[in-house]
Amino acid sequence: MTAQLLDGKAAAAAILAEVAAGVAALLAAGGRRPHLAAVLVGDDPASQTYVRMKRRNAEEVGIESSDHRLPASATTDEVKELVRGLNAESRVSAILVQMPLPPQVDAGAVIECVDPPKDVDGFHPYNAGRLALGDPAVLPCTPAGILELLDRNQIPVDGRRAVVVGRSNIVGKPLALLLLNRHATVTVCHSHTRDLPALCREAEILVAAVGKTFYIGPDWVRPGATVIDVGVNRLDGRLVGDVDPAVAQVAGWLTPNPGGVGPMTRAMLVRNTLLAAERRS
Repeated sequence: MTAQLLDGKAAAAAILAEVAAGVAALLAAGGRRPHLAAVLVGDDPASQTYVRMKRRNAEEVGIESSDHRLPASATTDEVKELVRGLNAESRVSAILVQMPLPPQVDAGAVIECVDPPKDVDGFHPYNAGRLALGDPAVLPCTPAGILELLDRNQIPVDGRRAVVVGRSNIVGKPLALLLLNRHATVTVCHSHTRDLPALCREAEILVAAVGKTFYIGPDWVRPGATVIDVGVNRLDGRLVGDVDPAVAQVAGWLTPNPGGVGPMTRAMLVRNTLLAAERRS
């Protein structure tokens, strides 16, 4: 068996085309052009690359974007002051605070400072709470992108056994809620989980989001399972995932890495920016 690839690049390109049409329709109806404001603190090369790619995707579909940078020495209050200014700007539809922030900055306090309707990542406690209640207002980008990738490849979720390895607030927890809202039976695993390989082998949908290179091996995977690799790790100067490439010989579907979840995350960010502008209109 060789897994079929879940092509995130192709799905993301389709979403970007849909967003471009949505932007054109919004403008034709007299709405204001969506505007994405990115906040970047410090000079982390990976963060700078991510922000540049996200801005490029936004501009490709007709969304305006702007960078707002602070030095690595910035305090929590300075970052919050910048975010409050963007909250007050009527031209700004959505605010992206690029993570991670420097260690002296309280990331939770900064996220809480973002106006919830402009919270393009869906991290604000209000938006996280809405998701937990099953009535989401803003979907977090990576989990939403994963569900979109499953849907566009006609992979059923309803009634399936899903295992999510990783419990972060960015991916693991919100993805578990999205899968649960779609009637999957969900197990969330973490560093304290006992007999993790056995639990993974039960999964019809297996999501790896732990940040450990090639952590999930082929002997952890149920034959024919759908495997989603969210990991972003560096090995010998290249980006690799949490899933051993040999898993392709066992799984039914597998995301390439890179080229799987990453493009979907950026596409959903752009979609969320359009949705924020539409709500404001």
